[in-house]
Amino acid sequence: MANIKSAKKRILVTDKKTAHNKSVKSALKTELKKFDAALASEDADREAAFRAAVSKVDASASKGIIHKNKANRKKAQLAKKLNSALSE
Repeated sequence: MANIKSAKKRILVTDKKTAHNKSVKSALKTELKKFDAALASEDADREAAFRAAVSKVDASASKGIIHKNKANRKKAQLAKKLNSALSE
C-alpha cells in the first residue's frame, strides 16, 4: 500500500475510473448482444437495434473506452451483419 498522500489519491482515482470504464464497456457488450439477438430472431426492429449499437460504440469511442479504429471496425462489422441479414 502507498504511504504518500498523492499516491493514495491516485489509487482511489484509478479504482473509480476503472469501475466507470468497466460499466461502459459492459453496457457496450450488452448492446452488441441485443443486436445479435435481434438479427437471430429476425425482428422487425433490426435497424433500431443496429442504430442503438452504433450509438453505443460511438459513445464508447468518444469517451476513450475503446480506440476510434476499433469503433470504426466494429461499426463496419455490424453493418455487414445487418446487410447480410436483410438480403436473405
